Amino acid sequence: MQQQSLDSSDEESEQQTTTNVMLGYASKEPTEDGFSQLGGYPTWLDSKAASATLATCKVCNAYMVLLLQLNTDLPEHFPTHERRLYVFGCKNRACRKKPGTIRGIRGVKLSQPSALSSQPSKNAPPPRDIPPTNPSQNLSDALFTSNPSTHANQNPNPFSSEPLSSNSNPFFSTPTANPTSYSHQPLQSSLASKPPQKLEENAESLRSTFAQKARLSTPPPQSPALERIPWPPRFELPPAYPTYHIDGDYESLDPSPRSTSSKSALSAGIASETRNGKQSEKDDLDGYESTSDTTFLRFASRLAQNPEQVLRYEFRGQPLLYSKSDPVGRLFASSAPSAGGGSRMPTCENCGSKRVFEMQLTPQAITELEAEDLKIGEGMEWGTLIVGVCERDCGEKGVSEGEVGYVEEWVGCQWEEEAGVKKSG
Repeated sequence: MQQQSLDSSDEESEQQTTTNVMLGYASKEPTEDGFSQLGGYPTWLDSKAASATLATCKVCNAYMVLLLQLNTDLPEHFPTHERRLYVFGCKNRACRKKPGTIRGIRGVKLSQPSALSSQPSKNAPPPRDIPPTNPSQNLSDALFTSNPSTHANQNPNPFSSEPLSSNSNPFFSTPTANPTSYSHQPLQSSLASKPPQKLEENAESLRSTFAQKARLSTPPPQSPALERIPWPPRFELPPAYPTYHIDGDYESLDPSPRSTSSKSALSAGIASETRNGKQSEKDDLDGYESTSDTTFLRFASRLAQNPEQVLRYEFRGQPLLYSKSDPVGRLFASSAPSAGGGSRMPTCENCGSKRVFEMQLTPQAITELEAEDLKIGEGMEWGTLIVGVCERDCGEKGVSEGEVGYVEEWVGCQWEEEAGVKKSG
């Protein structure tokens, strides 16, 4: 991952760097992103609500509450898609730490580019050689900046009031551009560049082509038809968490943090447990010393450098694991590092494609959501929630182009005790 200096001074550049991870912070004051929020009630894309089935607890069948909604438009990757992410959780104490009690929904509206721009031109020039680029830099620029060459000299806050280009910050709500305005490079036939083939080569090519078609014709796993239940009126829903706006900025890190292995770094990672009154911070720290979970120490140390973060966002990036020993951690720990944060997440149940990492919630989100909850010790008990999404950003089956659909996505819950961070005493 490429790192850039935050400041022009040599002294500061030696101390702080930025990563491609966008951090979200809870704010009671409105931000320029009018959609993204922590807590509250959901705001649906184009005011078309998802089926209530998608936000129903799979254990107790009760309606769940909103933890997060996020504007995730990615014009660099999906120029004709409008995208939103929602994360819901069950408040029923009996449902804690059970599968299906935290669920993710991806809202998407697909539009086709104009037929004229998608047709190859008969007089199209041959494709030009494009010099290789730094994929890490391109991803960061595509998501969060409008002028890559001047990023280091601009205000690092991505929610600037200046007009944004199509490579806008995914947290920032902007009017949807006309999908027909996007141009596409004409497709070039690969046959034109091949020399004449012998009969044997042609026959082998045909056999290979047929085999490929046979494999491609195998239908992907089909998800059961979604039972559509109208979204209930607000009075039928459980009480919502308090609402926070979301502000964002690149993650800044000290390459030589003062407390990468100290108790002060660890205390940031267990802030939610201490606030819930389970035991004192001293007990938590002493209990941790009897463990050897270096992954958790790295998790806590990383969060301690920006302790107010409630979410981490990097499409096709790598999640920051709470542990490698629980079922979710093993999915990533056993995969070779690759774009998308590993390849062992369950495939998309809607289209069968691979899923990639998009974002995760941190323990500070619990602290913010439960700040007004007087029931000490009865709050949420997860270390992080990791959201994986379809790499193709597929639309809901049966939904026409230009209409809004909703697809359930994978949420990996790293629960506190299951992650191996157990307390002694």
